[in-house]
Amino acid sequence: MVGPDIAIIVPVAATINACKSPSTRTIQPPYDSFMDSLIEPSTRAGLEPDTISIANVNLSLGSGAARVHILKDVSLRIAPGEAVGLIGPSGSGKSTLLMVMAGLERPDSGEVVVNGIAFNALDEDGLARFRGRHVGIVFQSFHLIPTMTALENVAVPLELAGRTDATERARQELEGVGLGARLHHYPSQLSGGEQQRVALARAMAPDPAILVADEPTGNLDEATGNQIVDLLFAKHRERGMTLVLVTHDNALAQRCDRVVRLRSGHIDGPATGRHWIETAAR
Repeated sequence: MVGPDIAIIVPVAATINACKSPSTRTIQPPYDSFMDSLIEPSTRAGLEPDTISIANVNLSLGSGAARVHILKDVSLRIAPGEAVGLIGPSGSGKSTLLMVMAGLERPDSGEVVVNGIAFNALDEDGLARFRGRHVGIVFQSFHLIPTMTALENVAVPLELAGRTDATERARQELEGVGLGARLHHYPSQLSGGEQQRVALARAMAPDPAILVADEPTGNLDEATGNQIVDLLFAKHRERGMTLVLVTHDNALAQRCDRVVRLRSGHIDGPATGRHWIETAAR
């Protein structure tokens, strides 16, 4: 029996190496703990729940002459229940910033505090447990386990978290995204839109405080993508979650409470929207 200590988004972890985005990487343990020792203890822990707080974050990928500085002194705060759209050209760092927020990328320096928890204080297992409880993640490429049915895909992270009602909860979430009649279908038997609905149900099943989505309509046609977006925002409103959405679509980003633009690893000018809080350290 698998214990609760590895309750991370295992359906994603099982496939992410095969479908990496060019701008992100998966941390391979053991993480260099020396880097953590260089970061000042958090001054932001204890913020009200569901707040994302990022301060002076830098992150580089590669080594030697091939090393690329992806995020450059990025600071950002996101309020509880806020919907924020991250936009910018390819390579601007928006997907990497999303992965930093989700605890899937370790910055080289700076602070990340999510839901009042300082990521600097967590090891990889601690980050995994935190994600399993507090962060739902939806990717462009679905990342479903092909040998599992829709119901099994949604139930797996709940089972790993020790939920005794995993199957029933998974059924409810799939019915909530309109897939009550497709519970026992495998990913290959589902359309792209249906697969993304399964991925959304899986992200929502643990009832996370924060939902992050990386180009969730990128592999879908326009009509199907619009349906997924409507569903995503409906779930955001119903549950009052904090939502962070990476997109190339300005019209989609404008549906959020606030838009944050990235360019060359920096936040590009003031964010827009009625709930603007902070885009740069003062």
